[in-house]
Amino acid sequence: MAKFSEIINSGKPVLVDFSAAWCGPCKMMNPILLEIANKMGDKAIILKVDVDEQPQAAAHYEVQSVPTLLLFKNGVIKWRQSGVVPATTLEKIILQNS
Repeated sequence: MAKFSEIINSGKPVLVDFSAAWCGPCKMMNPILLEIANKMGDKAIILKVDVDEQPQAAAHYEVQSVPTLLLFKNGVIKWRQSGVVPATTLEKIILQNS
């Protein structure tokens, strides 16, 4: 499996969902992310990072609450938001950064 840094430095937009298994709003994001993954196909990469399993990644990106979504393009954070984000918003953000 590719390393996180390799994935976020790929030329594609990479949407990273920092979440936790115990988090209610995180569970609400799952079908939204699935919808985005189906719509975007290979135009974007969608990753989930469990903050309890990867605390160093959460700390590195200063994730204070879950879910927190970050959009990377060529390793640079292009967009960031905490909380549940509608599919239409995510699609727009990804397309703007494609």
